[in-house]
Amino acid sequence: MTVLLVGFLYMEAMTYLEGTPRDFLSSLEWAAETLTATGYGADTHWKNPLMVAFVIIIQFLGLFLVFLLFPVYVIPFFEERFETRLPSNLPAPKGERYVLIYCYGPTVSVLIEELARYGRRVVIIEDDEDTARRLHEQGLEVVLSRTLDELSLDGIGHAQAIVANGSDQDNAALLLSARDNGFEGPIYALVEDPLHRQPLTNWGATAVDTPVHVLAAALASRASRRIRPTIQAVQQLGEHVGVAELRIHNDSPLAGEILSQAQLRERHGVVVLGQWHNGQFVPRPLADTPLSPGDIIVVIGREPALESLGRLAIPLKRHGPIIIVGFGELGRLVQGMLIDAGERTVTIDSEQNEGVDIVGNALDRDILIQAGVRDASAVVLALSTDSEALFVATMVRECAPNVPLVARVKQTQAVSRLYRVGVDFALSIGQVAGQLLAQHLLGNEYISLEQDLKLVRVGASRLIGNHPLRAGVRERTGCQVVAIERAGEVIVEFADDCRVEEADAVFLAGSQKSIDAYYSHFQTLSSGN
Repeated sequence: MTVLLVGFLYMEAMTYLEGTPRDFLSSLEWAAETLTATGYGADTHWKNPLMVAFVIIIQFLGLFLVFLLFPVYVIPFFEERFETRLPSNLPAPKGERYVLIYCYGPTVSVLIEELARYGRRVVIIEDDEDTARRLHEQGLEVVLSRTLDELSLDGIGHAQAIVANGSDQDNAALLLSARDNGFEGPIYALVEDPLHRQPLTNWGATAVDTPVHVLAAALASRASRRIRPTIQAVQQLGEHVGVAELRIHNDSPLAGEILSQAQLRERHGVVVLGQWHNGQFVPRPLADTPLSPGDIIVVIGREPALESLGRLAIPLKRHGPIIIVGFGELGRLVQGMLIDAGERTVTIDSEQNEGVDIVGNALDRDILIQAGVRDASAVVLALSTDSEALFVATMVRECAPNVPLVARVKQTQAVSRLYRVGVDFALSIGQVAGQLLAQHLLGNEYISLEQDLKLVRVGASRLIGNHPLRAGVRERTGCQVVAIERAGEVIVEFADDCRVEEADAVFLAGSQKSIDAYYSHFQTLSSGN
């Protein structure tokens, strides 16, 4: 219509203003050339000022149509007609059951990956169309529902479980609607306000978690061994044998070797129980495990042996305050948990607020030294941006190369950068909430990347007469013999002719699952607590 109208106006203007009439087809051709900005053919010069003004107006009109009208209205119109229509209803109650996740976000991204790793079907309800299409293009099942009022919960009973990750109000509405529609499975809700936990529980939620509290607990447990010791039940070993954590520094003779080459048991009389590498704990590392600068090894041995190993790697301090950089909501929560565990804390923030011990910029070396970073047992970065954490981590490493450094991370792509500048543990809400929810949904089937390492004392039983390391314990169960107790003495160095005797007690290190496997394969009962 626009081309026809402009063509007619041009025909009349050429007749009465220029005195050179044009037929309608020629006028229509000019209108098309002008409005599409493709250039002119026959008519390129005009004399009458009104005619020139008319041509200029039509030229600008053409630019408006090409660069504004088409992208804003025409192209979206055709996209809406021809793009794949996203489902607006839940899947039909047939086939494999699924975990229903309401609202995608960083908090559930790791959970979705974990469920996929275990072959679980996931359906996501999303209210943002752009996000829904992006997820659909990634191969995920998505239901587009801009409001909960638009969503039909018919067939909700086919869901295995529900994870509510929207606003607190929307989570409550979904919870009540699902229960009203007869859904009897578990519903897990994530809320921002901890005061909303109890009402949602009363309304039928199986578990309600506050992600920022979960993250704070994870950061605090990484910084404090009082909250979560790397090895449980170490006290059973007695006073002459201990467990130590040592950092492999750049100049260490151990750096670059694999575990079998280091021969730590043969040369130093210690047993490697685990290794921290890029924030992940590897229990009972294999012989071909590389020892890289920055890694932290967890070893067991007699005190003289641990002191000897301390000349090759740097023992981590376990005494001294824990420094918290950043005292917003997360920093306050971390401090509260550390104080409850009996730890001393020093807080740094750029603004003066109640609870801040040192006001200043943590990028200032003098501020870090004033806080006692060189004598700290750990540093926690509870900062609001990843870039800020990256800079502060670099300064902390310059002032205190060996202090355990824990950082909150917001974007997944920042994790590798933080590890590169020396952070020991980089944790995000998605990581900790995802693992927590995966544990809820998968139960005993879920093997967390963070397995607790236990130390247990058992009777000799079917190990009698065997060398402690050659009885097939590790091969059959996954745990390992780390020491034996004989006549009140704990032995961690096993000579070639060493054999387990009937009166011996055996110390095993492993996860709960591997310890259970030991009881099953070797049919032994604990000989002590």
